[in-house]
Amino acid sequence: MTKMIHSMIRVLDLETSIDFYRKALEVEVANQYVFEGFSLTYLANEKTGFELELTHNHGQTEAYDHGNAYGHLAVSVEDIENARARLISLGIQGTEIKTFHHQDVPLATFFFITDPDGYKIEFIQRAGRFK
Repeated sequence: MTKMIHSMIRVLDLETSIDFYRKALEVEVANQYVFEGFSLTYLANEKTGFELELTHNHGQTEAYDHGNAYGHLAVSVEDIENARARLISLGIQGTEIKTFHHQDVPLATFFFITDPDGYKIEFIQRAGRFK
């Protein structure tokens, strides 16, 4: 059986991204590997074994093009209102909280933020299938 372990995104400014993800997702650097020409930084917290890999290509000066295929990362939180308020207090703006329904039944209550490289991150109230 497979086990999902990480997702990778490319970042332009590694330190800015690490700082953003520390604040926004409450993760820390689990490991970092510096190679000639690029670095791999893995971020995680105690809640999950899943990691976010930040790939920093040394010398990259232009923002990455996400194309039309990238969707978003998603995290679940115990209290969606408090999570949004915490982010706002850190200067991280998000969309309004919305509830998405399927067949008149609430499926997810969520909002989005955007990281320094333009990647979207969805915060979902921990309930139902999103635990």
